Amino acid sequence: MIKIPKAKNENDIAEQFDTFVEIVRILRKECPWDREQSNESISQLLIEEAYETIDAINNKNDDEFAKELGDLLLHIVMHAVMAEEREAFNLIDVLKKSQTKLVFRHPHVFGDVSADNPEKVTQNWEHLKFKEGRKSLLEGVPNALPALLKAERMQFKASRIGFDWTEKEDVWKKVEEEMNELKVELLSGNQEKKLDEIGDLLFALVNAIRFENIIAEEALQSTNAKFKRRFEYIEKVVSERNLTLKEMSLEQMDEIWDEAKRLGL
Repeated sequence: MIKIPKAKNENDIAEQFDTFVEIVRILRKECPWDREQSNESISQLLIEEAYETIDAINNKNDDEFAKELGDLLLHIVMHAVMAEEREAFNLIDVLKKSQTKLVFRHPHVFGDVSADNPEKVTQNWEHLKFKEGRKSLLEGVPNALPALLKAERMQFKASRIGFDWTEKEDVWKKVEEEMNELKVELLSGNQEKKLDEIGDLLFALVNAIRFENIIAEEALQSTNAKFKRRFEYIEKVVSERNLTLKEMSLEQMDEIWDEAKRLGL
């Protein structure tokens, strides 16, 4: 049996962090599952943990929030330990690089650059990224982002240098234009063109939503949650009637759905 590492001073951040890292190193050696993992094999789990953290934030559940931050930290440390094992970099490199980036990108705090509002900070931030070697304004938008969020981030970054609509009404006209183009292609039966036009419509809609100061990803997530609540209400009512969903007609399920709406679900 492996002795469980413990920090001598439970309130000392450095000791707790060292203990945490030591536990991860032990797991990499002693746990059959952890030992077999790689940076690639657990990469999607990192995204999952990030979304679970967002759920905790949105639910205003600080106990779960703290736990999910711990799960994120576990993935960060695990990835760094794996990289260290293949002699790519180590956790100290990660911390140093992050510290250097924070100082470099905040010259208004650690230097003599002036930035007295969030907009100026954002402009400086984008300018400094090019000094770090980026060749495109959009280079920093991760490919793995969900499509709606990725569209919003690209549009936002382009807007920072003036590549944007000037009037909200024109953005919504673009949505109507893309909808009409889609209707034409839906009649054509050309699957490739339909896919292209649907993408154009979604992209235009995300842009219009951005002009309403709403993030499309958050809006759709909210509607997903609403659908889930109402559908689960249908399941609950059907179960209470000792029936199954397959025994219900669409009209009957719609009635229960409307009841869920009246209840504010």
